[in-house]
Amino acid sequence: MVRELITREEFALKSISTWNNDWFLLTAGNFQQGKYNSMTISWGSIGVIWGKPFVQVVVRPTRYTHEFIENFPDFTICAFDEEFRRVLNRLGSKSGRDIDKVRHSGLTPISSREVSAPSFDEARLVIECRTMYKAPFDPKNFVSPEIESCYSAKDYHTCYYGEILHIEGKRTLYTS
Repeated sequence: MVRELITREEFALKSISTWNNDWFLLTAGNFQQGKYNSMTISWGSIGVIWGKPFVQVVVRPTRYTHEFIENFPDFTICAFDEEFRRVLNRLGSKSGRDIDKVRHSGLTPISSREVSAPSFDEARLVIECRTMYKAPFDPKNFVSPEIESCYSAKDYHTCYYGEILHIEGKRTLYTS
C-alpha cells in the first residue's frame, strides 16, 4: 500500500468512528528479532498529554500481546481497509501463544520507520509510538458501576500512553 508521511500537526482522524467501527491492529515487540505479537483493538484514544501527541490503548493482562507491550519500549497501531475485516477478526480472536497468527493472517509485517515494533505493508494508516506511561485499571476508581460488568474475570486492562513519533497513511483520509 502506498502511504505518505503525515505530520502530527496535520493528522486528522474521525476518532470515535475509527475506534468503534474500523478497529486497529496493535503490535508490540521487535521486528528485527522476530519477537512480536499483534491483536485487534477497538478501545483507545488519540490526543495530547504532557505537551505531546499520544495514542492511548488498553490491553488485558491475559492477552499474549500484554507480555510484548510490557517488555518492549514501543508499539504500532495500524488501520486497514474494509477488505481486511475478516483478518482483523481472526487476529483479535486467536492467541499468538498457540499459533503464529500473523504469519497465518496473510498480512506482511515490515520494519517501522521510528520504532522496533513492526507495521504492516497492507495498512492504510500506521502510527508509531513510544510508550511513555502505563498503569493497570484499578476497579476502586470506577465511578460508573456498569464498568465492572466488562470484567467478569477481574482481568482489568493495563492502560498505555504512547507518544506518537511517526504517522503515515492515505493523505486524503487522514488530513484536513
